[in-house]
Amino acid sequence: MSDNLTLPAQQGSTGASTEALLTVEGLTKHFPIYGGFPIKRKVGAVQAVDDVDLTVGVGESVGLVGESGCGKSTTGRLITRLLEPTGGKITYAGQDITHASRRQMASVRSEIQMIFQDPYSSLNPRQTVGTIIKSPMEVNGIDPAGGREKKVRELLELVGLNPEHYNRFPHEFSGGQRQRIGVARALALNPKLIVADEPVSALDVSIQAQVVNLLQKVQEELGIAFLFIAHDLAVVRHFSQRVAVMYLGKVVEVGDRDSIYNRPRHPYTHALLSAVPEVAMDDETENRERIRLAGDVPSPIMPPSGCRFRTRCWKAQDKCATEEPPLLQISGNREGHLTACHFPEDPSTEARTEDVVLDPALKALEDVEKD
Repeated sequence: MSDNLTLPAQQGSTGASTEALLTVEGLTKHFPIYGGFPIKRKVGAVQAVDDVDLTVGVGESVGLVGESGCGKSTTGRLITRLLEPTGGKITYAGQDITHASRRQMASVRSEIQMIFQDPYSSLNPRQTVGTIIKSPMEVNGIDPAGGREKKVRELLELVGLNPEHYNRFPHEFSGGQRQRIGVARALALNPKLIVADEPVSALDVSIQAQVVNLLQKVQEELGIAFLFIAHDLAVVRHFSQRVAVMYLGKVVEVGDRDSIYNRPRHPYTHALLSAVPEVAMDDETENRERIRLAGDVPSPIMPPSGCRFRTRCWKAQDKCATEEPPLLQISGNREGHLTACHFPEDPSTEARTEDVVLDPALKALEDVEKD
């Protein structure tokens, strides 16, 4: 591992590190929209990420979940400084890297790595596997004991690939194998933090389990902290110690795994969990709440006022349109379980006396079936 940082990984009651490796405060990213002819001018902005607070401890795995388009991947790219933040602060190991220059980032760039979503486009088809994994070491001037080729072969073996594949090209591998190559490349610089941007969403279900188990093994054996971005709640539950839920550019709930999955408080988290498919056996009765939202996520160009979820929420009131709910610990929550809601739900995922079905077409269809 790199010797630049010597931060002891102290473990809390949930198994998560009690010492922050990465702290994000008020992180914001707005992409400008230009219009007009012949002189273009700024006419608006896509509010992809807006005032996000997040912490990842030393050796901790944190999941970031939400619907497509809610700003998860943008958040990951901001943290790795692949995108320049519009506002907020990013602190890594006590160092402010929010607007750090390329030279200033050189000392920490090797310690923050990323695994990309698409294993087919994230690998250079003109380079061999050995060159792909070796290149980061060459760029950062790292000469491991025994040479770079030996290190690459060790990494290939670590991620479950044959070291003899060193001279093969990406097109000779399956999707799951390509993603393992991406993991090996991320590990080449002995990082302290890996941002995994939906690393298994493009893979078959059976291969997903293999890759997730591989990442979990790496996280446990090497003590690497993970920010695991995904929309598959089952995968996040298996991998992450803490979970943050995003909706339309904002974190609406964050807490340890047990609190989020068994005692959620934000209505959006309830809706997400109710959508997770589960197979009930013949002798079992379904005892999970059922929620069907109406419509799509609003446009990030003109998000709703107040609470951004209010346009699809069954508990929305006038206050929700005028006041944005702060992300804080509410009565009945565990320590560290924060929720941004004026009218939080009960801490349970058990079936309700009446299902929440906001989609009028689905409601009408079910009424016809009952008759």
